[in-house]
Amino acid sequence: MVRRARVMPGTTPQNAPRHGSRDTVRRVERASGRLATQALATMEQRLSWFSTMPARQRSWVGLVAQAGFASFVSWLRDAERGGDLGADVSSVFRAAPRELTRTITLHQTVDLVRVLVDVVESQVDSLAAPGDEALLREAVLRFSREIAFAAAGVYARAAEARGAWDARLEALVVDALLRGESDDELRSRAAALGWTGAGPVCVVVGGRPAGDSAAVLDSLQGAARLDSLDVLAAVQDDLLVVVLGGAAVPIKAVSRLLPEFGPGPVVVGTAVADLSSAARSAEAALAGRRAAIGWPGAPRPVLAGDLLPERAIDGDPEARRLLLEEVYIPLSTAGGALLETASMYVETAGSIEGAARALFVHPNTVRYRLRRVTDVCGCLPGSPRDAFTLRMALVIGRLAADAGEL
Repeated sequence: MVRRARVMPGTTPQNAPRHGSRDTVRRVERASGRLATQALATMEQRLSWFSTMPARQRSWVGLVAQAGFASFVSWLRDAERGGDLGADVSSVFRAAPRELTRTITLHQTVDLVRVLVDVVESQVDSLAAPGDEALLREAVLRFSREIAFAAAGVYARAAEARGAWDARLEALVVDALLRGESDDELRSRAAALGWTGAGPVCVVVGGRPAGDSAAVLDSLQGAARLDSLDVLAAVQDDLLVVVLGGAAVPIKAVSRLLPEFGPGPVVVGTAVADLSSAARSAEAALAGRRAAIGWPGAPRPVLAGDLLPERAIDGDPEARRLLLEEVYIPLSTAGGALLETASMYVETAGSIEGAARALFVHPNTVRYRLRRVTDVCGCLPGSPRDAFTLRMALVIGRLAADAGEL
């Protein structure tokens, strides 16, 4: 009678089966098809996400389950021959298309592995040859650990590849906005990056901070998402360009993001309804950034609309148009000598009495008209900054009128 070698605790004789005898390996191999079928039935019962999946994706999961049992058998066979982890457990996940990692989350994959392990453990007594039950249970636990590590590696590599692709796609979307593009493809790309479409939308341009670009963008996106904002960002030469969506008051939202920008002006473009109009906001933000040096005392952040005088001097046609349409034309059509009064007020260095003498009216009449100026165009003549804006609008308006543009 041949006796099986007795394996003492802490010893591993050369001829001792590491995970069970050849008989155990053959039993598991013969049962692998049945185990895969049972695993799929168990998933149907226990995993709600699996039962609602389309048939094609369920077939992918079935391939993974079958590959898992086949790999387990191969692993047992190699170990029985004295080898180490001969079976490449990562081959389990190569059985299904790459799309699997975008269809099934890592958490769901852990659920899948747990079901496979539970199915095998429930059959250990019938699968193992007499005396091999404990060895087979240990083998299942060791193999499930290797499968878990392999799954983590697959999803980590997929996340790295997806992150690199997302960064390139995000840079393309931001670059397209800066070039003035606005089409369905751009919106589709933004949606692929998680853009929800919440308005209003504004483009913010500031200095690029020191450090790695990827780390800079990660930090900014994390800060923006704390406020539940949509965000797209990219580094363009020495600039950090950010597209924000969902900020009810953009200037306040940007104020909380200031630490993410480098030194220098941070300009907030015009708020627009949605991403399809964001190119207009980007144009205003870039023009404001170029012209901001003309206003050393500008707040940080500053609205592109507050930089209209500097932008107009810098040659921005949009700023010139806005000064005409929002300041000069409303004053010229309002009547009540508002245009004349505003002009005389700024020409007399903000002197109400001086303007009253030049106009041959009472100072209180000038005061009343100046209040009307504020109501009509939003400029407060008594404010040095607004007086500068008013003066620029008057100069541009006179030139346009002389050129027959009005």
